[in-house]
Amino acid sequence: MYEVVNGLLGVFSAMFQGCCLQHFFGSFLEGRIRGRHAGLWTVFLYAVLKLGMDLILPSDYGSVRIFAKLALTLCILTILAVCCYRAAGKIKVFLVVAFLATGEFSFFLAYNVCWLGSNLYSVWMWCAEKGYIASIDVFDGLLKATTLGISVTMHIVSIVILFVSLKSIVKSFREKDYAIRRMELLFILAPSMTAVFICTLLRMVLVTIEDGIPASLYDRYPSLTVMVPVVLLLSFLSILFGVKLFQDMIYWNREKSSRIILEKQVSSLQEHMGEMERVYSGIRGMRHDMKNTISVIMQLAAGKEEGLQVYLEELSRTMDRLEFRFKTGNTVVDTLLNMKYHEIAGTVPDLRMDVEGLQFPEKLSIQSYDIGIILGNALDNAIEACRKLKAIEPDAEAFIRISSFQKRELFFLKVENSFDGRVVRRPQNEFPMTDKADRENHGIGMVNIKSTAEKYQGTMDFKVNGRVFILSVMMKNERREGDGFRSDR
Repeated sequence: MYEVVNGLLGVFSAMFQGCCLQHFFGSFLEGRIRGRHAGLWTVFLYAVLKLGMDLILPSDYGSVRIFAKLALTLCILTILAVCCYRAAGKIKVFLVVAFLATGEFSFFLAYNVCWLGSNLYSVWMWCAEKGYIASIDVFDGLLKATTLGISVTMHIVSIVILFVSLKSIVKSFREKDYAIRRMELLFILAPSMTAVFICTLLRMVLVTIEDGIPASLYDRYPSLTVMVPVVLLLSFLSILFGVKLFQDMIYWNREKSSRIILEKQVSSLQEHMGEMERVYSGIRGMRHDMKNTISVIMQLAAGKEEGLQVYLEELSRTMDRLEFRFKTGNTVVDTLLNMKYHEIAGTVPDLRMDVEGLQFPEKLSIQSYDIGIILGNALDNAIEACRKLKAIEPDAEAFIRISSFQKRELFFLKVENSFDGRVVRRPQNEFPMTDKADRENHGIGMVNIKSTAEKYQGTMDFKVNGRVFILSVMMKNERREGDGFRSDR
C-alpha cells in the first residue's frame, strides 16, 4: 500500500513540477507548438523524463550518483528548453539553472520540515513504552500512517515552495524580452549556480551511512535544523534580489537613454525654434510677394506668348506648394506636422492626416518644444504603425487624427491612428512591445511622452478601439517655475 501511494505521489509531483516548468519557461519564451493545449506537451515530457531518471538512478547517498543525477536533470531541462521553445538567446541558460536551483532549494526546505515531523516516531515509541499503546497492530498502523503522512507532506510542501518561488522570480523579472549580454548573464546566473552547489553539498553530507544504517546530520548537530533553512533562504533571496537588481539596472539604463534622447530633442527644438519662425515668416512673405508679381506678369503676358503663360502658371503652382499644409498657429507644431507629413508621403501617399481638431488656447503656458516632443514621438509611432499596416494590407485606410482641447486649467491632446490591430503587451510592461529588432530600447518614445507630460503635472494613457490606437495626454496649462519663456504661438 505504501509503495503504491508513494509511487502515485511521485507521479503527481513530477506532473506538478512539469506544470511549474511550463509556466516558468512559458513566461519568457515562445513555444514551438501552437495551440490551446500546447503547454501540456512540455508537462508530459518533463514528467516522463523525470520519472524515467528516478527509475534509472534512484535516491542514493553516493557522490558519483548524486552528480550523475544532477547532470542528467540539467540535460533534461536543457533539452526541453531547446526543443519545446523558440530561441531567445542567453535567457534560456538562466531559466534552466534557476529552475534547477529552485527545485533543489524547495526539496531541502521540505525535507527540513518533514525531519521535524519524524519526531513523531519517538512519540509513538514513548507511548508504547508507557503502555498507552497496548496493541502491536495499532503501533504498526501508527508507524505506517506517520511514514505515509511525512511522505505526502514532503511532496506537498516541496511543490508549494517550488510554485511560490518560481512565481516570485517571474514577477520580479519584468523585462522578459530584454536581450541579455554575456556579463549580465553571469551576474544573474551566479546566485543560481551557488544555490545549486550548496544543495548538491547538502545531498552529499546531510545523510550518511553508519554501520549500514542511514543517519541524518541533524541528529548529530541539531543546530543545523535552523542553520540549513537559513542558508537555503538566503541563497534563494540572492537569486531573487539579483534578478530585481538586474531589472533596476535595465530600467535605469533605459531611463538614462530616454533622458539623453529627450535632452537632445529639447535642445534641438530650442535651437531651431527661432530659425523656424524666421523661415516660416519669410516663406509667407515671399509667397505673398511672388504671387502678386506673377499675377502682374501673367496679365501683361496674356495673349502674347503661350509658352510664357504656361511657364508662369507652373511657377504659380510651385509657389502654392511652398504654402504650409497645416496651420495651427503654433510655429513649432506647424513645422513638425509638415515635416512628418512629407516624411511619410513618399511611402504612404494616401495617408489622411486630420488636424482640424488641433487647437491651442490663447494663453498657452506649455513650452512649444515640449508639445513638439510629445507630438514628434506620437507621430513617429503613428507613422510607423500606418506604414506597417500598408505593408500588410495595401488597400487598408491609413489615417492620423490629432485633436486637443482645454478644460479649465487642463490641456488635453489626443492622437489617433490606424494600425493592424495587433498589440503585444505583457502584464509586467507598461507599454506595448515593439516588433523591431532593437527591443532593448523599445518604448523610448512612450517614456519621453510620459516624462514630458509629468513636467506639467500631467500623464498619458493609451487604448485600442478595434484597429485604432488612441494616445491621450493630459497636462496642466500653467507656467512652471524656472521657465525662461512662454510658448510661441
